[in-house]
Amino acid sequence: MVATNVKAETMSLMDKRSALEAEMNSIIARLSQPGAPGLSGNLVDSEDFPHSDIDVPVVRAERRRLAELRSDHNEVTDKINLNIQILHSARLGNRSFKNSGNDDGSDTQVSSNMDTVASTPSQNVLLIRSPNSMDVNVLISRPFAMVDEIADASPAVEDGLQLGDQILKFGNVEAGDNLLQRLSSEAQSNLGCAVPVVIMRQGTVINLTITPRPWQARGLLGCHFRIL
Repeated sequence: MVATNVKAETMSLMDKRSALEAEMNSIIARLSQPGAPGLSGNLVDSEDFPHSDIDVPVVRAERRRLAELRSDHNEVTDKINLNIQILHSARLGNRSFKNSGNDDGSDTQVSSNMDTVASTPSQNVLLIRSPNSMDVNVLISRPFAMVDEIADASPAVEDGLQLGDQILKFGNVEAGDNLLQRLSSEAQSNLGCAVPVVIMRQGTVINLTITPRPWQARGLLGCHFRIL
C-alpha cells in the first residue's frame, strides 16, 4: 500500500514538474526571441537609461518568475528523488518472501515481478511512466543540464536540439562535477564527428545525434547549457 501511494504521489509530482518545465520553456522562448534581452542581457544602456525597445517591467517580472519556477522545479525533483529511494527500498524488500505452502517447512526464495536497480545512485535516477498508469519504470539517468539559449541556423538547431531540452547524456558526459567544462571538451574532441545525445523533451526521452562543427557564429554548437 505504501509503495502504491508513493507511486501515485510520484506520478503527480512528475505532472507538476512537466507543468513547471512547460512554463519555464515558454518564458525562456519569449526572452530569447529576436530583439529580446535574453535571460541575463542588460535592460539599461551605458547611461543607465532603460532601453526604449524593451518593456523593462515585463522582462524583470518574467525573469523573477523564471527564478521562482526553477526553485520549485528543484524542490519537486528532490521530492521525486526521495520517493525513488522509498520505492527502491520497497522493491528490494519484496524481492523474496517465504513460501508458507512448502510441506517441508523450508523457505523458498521467490523473485518478485518488480525490477530493481540496487546499485543506482538516487541522484542519477529518473522515473518515467510505463503504459500501465499505476506502474513506474526506472531509467538510470536524469537531466543534468537544460538548453536555455539556442541560436537560429546553429548546428544544435539543425541537428534537432530545441530550447528547453533537458540533457540526460551528451556523448560520454552524464553527470558529475565540472559539467560545463566537460560538455565543452566533449564537443571540441568530437569536432566534425556525430555525438549521441539523449534528451528529455516535455516528458519524452529522445535520442539525437549532434555534430559539433564551425558555423557563422562562435562555438561549435550554437547553444548554451544551464546546469540543473
